Amino acid sequence: MMVSTGPVARYAERMHHLIGSGHHIASPLGAWLLLALVGPAATGRTRTELEEVLGADADRAAATARTLLDAPHPLVASASALWERTATDALAEWRAALPKSTETGPLPEQAALDAWARERTMGMIEKFPLTVEPDTLLVMATALATRITWASPFQVASADALGPGSTWAGELRRVLRTPWHGHTCWIAGTARAGDVAVHAAQAKPETVDGRAAGLLVVSVAALPEVPASDVLAAAHEVAINATTFPGRGRRSLYDLPLGETPLWTLREEQTRAFGREERLSAVLPCWTAESRHDLTTKGLGFDRAVGALGELMGAPGLGYEAAQAATARYGRYGFEAAAVTALAAVTGLPPEAVVRVADLRFGHPYAVVAVATDTRDGLPAGPWHGVPVYSAWVARPEELPEADLADRPDLLS
Repeated sequence: MMVSTGPVARYAERMHHLIGSGHHIASPLGAWLLLALVGPAATGRTRTELEEVLGADADRAAATARTLLDAPHPLVASASALWERTATDALAEWRAALPKSTETGPLPEQAALDAWARERTMGMIEKFPLTVEPDTLLVMATALATRITWASPFQVASADALGPGSTWAGELRRVLRTPWHGHTCWIAGTARAGDVAVHAAQAKPETVDGRAAGLLVVSVAALPEVPASDVLAAAHEVAINATTFPGRGRRSLYDLPLGETPLWTLREEQTRAFGREERLSAVLPCWTAESRHDLTTKGLGFDRAVGALGELMGAPGLGYEAAQAATARYGRYGFEAAAVTALAAVTGLPPEAVVRVADLRFGHPYAVVAVATDTRDGLPAGPWHGVPVYSAWVARPEELPEADLADRPDLLS
C-alpha cells in the first residue's frame, strides 16, 4: 500500500507554524499518527474538525497509521501504545481496531513510562513527555527513532566557506563539505520560498527481502528574509519530490545569473567536456537540537482527539495534556533523531466527602450457613444453586493453632 504524503506534509506546515521560528526539532508525523489512531473514535462535528486537521478521512488516516506502524521502515523504529487506568467497555471496539503492534494495558507508573520512551527511541529520549497524575484516565503515545550512517561521510572545511555574509562563519571553526560522491546538491524553484539551495545526504541502505531501504536527509536554504514557515513548507515539498519526482523543480545553473548571493556563488570555469556540464557542492554546519512541544495549542487537533474519546466514554469535557519530546543530531558521519508524542486524558478528582467506616466484631455467639452455588455466566444453572448445605451456631471459639502462626507460602496468594 502506497501512503499519501500530502496529509502529513500539510500537518507539518500547521505544526511548525505554531511552534515558531526558534531552533527546534519536531516530528509532525509522530503527532499525526497519534491523531490518526484516535480518528475512528470521533463522530459528528468532532470527526469533521479532526478530519480537517488530519487532512484526510478519519478511517483512511487510521488505515495509513496502521500500515506504517505494523510494517515499520528498517531505518525508522516506530511504536504506539494505549494505557488505561481502567479498561473501559465503551472503548473496546475502537481499541480492537488499533494497529496490531500497539501496546495496550494498565496505566503504568512514571518510571515505566520513562523506560518505554528510552527503549523505543534507542536511549535518545530519556523522559516521557507527560507526567501521570492521579486523575489521568488514559495515555496514548507514539515513538519514532532513527540512527543512520551516511553512505558517504562529509569532508571537513573551514567555517569561512559559509561565506562573508554568514554570522556563523565567525562563530564556528569548521563545517561540513560534501564529498566527491554520495551526496546530491541542486537549486530548486519553489512557490513558497523562491529559489532555494538544496543538499541531500543518503543513509547507508539496508536490504530487506530484496528491497533497499534507505533514508534521505534533505537540507533546504532560502533567502534570509523568507519566513521560516514558508521555508519549512518548501522543504517538505522538495524532499518529497526528491524521492518521488527527482527532477521536479530543479533549476539549470545556465538559467541563473553568475555572481554572489547569500545562498550560493555561481561562476564559470574552463574544462574539457561535451555539452554543458553542471557541478554543485555544499557546505553546512553540524547541528543538534532538543525540543519539547506543548501540543495543546489550538489547531493541532489534540483537543478534538480527546473530545472524541470523551464522547465515546460518555464523559464529554475531559481535560487533557499533549506534548512531544524530540531530539536530533546531524554530523559528519551520520544522523540520528527521535520523538515521543503523548496524549493524556484527565478527569477532575471527586470532591472530598465524609466517609463512614465500620469495624465489625464477632465477639459473642453467632451463626454460620454454607450455601451451594451453581451458575453459568452469572445465572443459576443447576438444582443445587442456593441450597444451604451446612449451618452452625458458633458459641465456643478456639485458639489459633501454633501451626497456623507461621506463613505458608504454598497457601498465600
